[in-house]
Amino acid sequence: MQYKNVEFTLMQAVMLVIYKIFLSWLPSSTTPILGKTCRNLRYLCCKNIFLYCGKNVNIEKGAEFGSGFRLKIGNNSGVGINRTVPGDIEIGNDVMIGSNCHIFSSNHAFDRIGIPMIQQGHYKEKKTIIEDDVWIGRFVIFTLGRYVKKGTNVFFLKILKNIQ
Repeated sequence: MQYKNVEFTLMQAVMLVIYKIFLSWLPSSTTPILGKTCRNLRYLCCKNIFLYCGKNVNIEKGAEFGSGFRLKIGNNSGVGINRTVPGDIEIGNDVMIGSNCHIFSSNHAFDRIGIPMIQQGHYKEKKTIIEDDVWIGRFVIFTLGRYVKKGTNVFFLKILKNIQ
């Protein structure tokens, strides 16, 4: 099947609906008793949605990833509660993305001074790539097309090192 130049299977579409309607609302993985089960259910579902989903991936409660049909996430990576990432992001191994983070793939154009921003349209979408061993703390916002190098720590809206 294809929609807006994105290829996907019927299984991916069904799993996406199940995730959005039910699994994204389940308690977080740290909730006593139910947490581990909720984590495992979200993982099994996302493994059938994403283009690639490594082992031991933790998708937390409220995680938003568009369709996710082109999303790649490596082993031992996790995405925090209520975070938003584009559906075509590449996330490496051993990556931690904290809660309430937002990573965007598009943005309003604003480079022509003589024209109101609302009339300038949007920039072309750009993919964000996050290499291995990265920690992105809570409330971090990335604009479109970021490339985060291996071993980077980003938190409190400050960039510490290795980011372009």
